Amino acid sequence: MSGPPSFPTLADGGKPAHIARRLGVTRITVYGRLRRFNRVGLRALHDAARSGRPATYTPDEKAEVIAAALTKPADLGLPFGCWTLDRLVAYVAEAKGLAIKRSRVDELLQAERLRWRTQETWFGSRVDPEFAQKKRRSKPFTPSRPTARS
Repeated sequence: MSGPPSFPTLADGGKPAHIARRLGVTRITVYGRLRRFNRVGLRALHDAARSGRPATYTPDEKAEVIAAALTKPADLGLPFGCWTLDRLVAYVAEAKGLAIKRSRVDELLQAERLRWRTQETWFGSRVDPEFAQKKRRSKPFTPSRPTARS
């Protein structure tokens, strides 16, 4: 039984370009890690701390938003049948005490690959289950659409 495939290393004569391609990184990254390795040893193999603005919302807060979006509003005792971004923002602010902007909620949902018009749990069935029977033309003078011929 053979082990996992071996990666060429620089010590074995591997070229940085081959190593970069194999690992899915750029040559610049390989050279940068090599310089850090020569400077600090094995610690160079881990990502270094980066400067920048700290995260605004914790992973738990993000999870609260996602969980609320995936829950039917009626199950939370709310008087509407579907979420909108504004309703979701208001619910999260009121029920969870999390002040989050509408645009940020949209970004969080997109990051989870959730989209408004395709997630059935967000829209569920119409508020009125008899909508199809009650539906009629919007105006009496609106002509009916012709039916397809067989």
